[in-house]
Amino acid sequence: MLAFNGISGIDDALDRTLRKIIAAICLLIPFGVYFDVPFYNVVNPVWAGLPFFYWFQIIMLPISALLFFVAALLIDMK
Repeated sequence: MLAFNGISGIDDALDRTLRKIIAAICLLIPFGVYFDVPFYNVVNPVWAGLPFFYWFQIIMLPISALLFFVAALLIDMK
């Protein structure tokens, strides 16, 4: 059973819950994008000799890393 210490205890619990929800969303976004293969499984447009399929994945790597980093920070906050 959770014991709350007045309003500040409730605020802390809501804050932790909100941070966990935001972290979960940050973790789910890359998975949702990567699993939607028909969205990026196209040849055109070509950029620097690479089809869209490849450069989309290359661009998503740092975006995914950033989202994972934000999720880790949110989960690790005290």
